[in-house]
Order: sequence, then C-alpha cells, then structure tokens
Amino acid sequence: MSIRLAALAGATFTSGLMAGLFFAYACSVMPGLAATDARTLVGTMQSINRKILNGWFLAAFLGAPVLTALAVALHLGDGPVLAWSVAALLAHLVMFGVTMRINVPLNNQLDAAGPVDRIGDLAAVRERFEGRWVRWNLVRTAASVAAFGALVGAVLAD
Repeated sequence: MSIRLAALAGATFTSGLMAGLFFAYACSVMPGLAATDARTLVGTMQSINRKILNGWFLAAFLGAPVLTALAVALHLGDGPVLAWSVAALLAHLVMFGVTMRINVPLNNQLDAAGPVDRIGDLAAVRERFEGRWVRWNLVRTAASVAAFGALVGAVLAD
C-alpha cells in the first residue's frame, strides 16, 4: 500500500469516527439528556466532558484533519482526489473551529460551575449551556459528515 493511499484511508477512517461521534450526540445523547432534569444533564455532561479527553478521542479528533491535510499534500496534481480531499479538509476546519471556539468553551463553563451538589441554580447553568451547545454540535456534525463523505468520494476517485 502506498503512503498516499494509507493517508487517504486513515483520513477517511478517523473522519468516519468523528462524524459518528458527533452524530451520536445529535441524535441520541443530547435528545436523551433533554428529557431529563437539570441535575442529570449538568452532571452527565460534566462527566462526559472529563472522560472524553483521552488518547482514543484525541487520536481521531486530531488525526482526522491532520491525515486529511497529509492526503491533500500527497495528492497535489491528482485532480479529482485532490478536489475531494480539499473539500474534506475545509469541512474539518469548520468542525475544528466550532469545537474549539464554541463547544469546548461551553464545556469549560459547565465544568467551572462546580459539582452539581454545590450549584445553586442548576436550571440557569443548563440554560446557558444546552441550547447553544446542541445548535453548534449540529454544525460540527454536518461538517464532519461532509468531510467523511468527501473523503469517501476521494477514495472512490483514487
């Protein structure tokens, strides 16, 4: 297997993982938590936000855009594959930007509220977090799905 194909395959694989993760939040985790009380949502999201910071997540989260950028660099001059790969890279930049500028700061604000047993107004903490986090997660879900789809297009064009 060539390094070009390995980079493209790795980019596609990690992009699929990220699209699946964000999609799972959009269609199950957050709707499920929306049906609970503020204590459950805040406590659960605080726990998830701490536990998600692990090597497996970081490998996929950082690997998807890095491997896509590598695939772009290795496919310079390869028309259709390059075009699909550039489209995927642009979508990853949207996903990464939304995550770092909106979702992570919201996660940090939620954590800064302290343990649920010590939060005086759980409803207010939930209100500041939930709606905005869910809306922007939909944006990064769409961007991640677009990146994955574009990389599938690149694989098929290779």
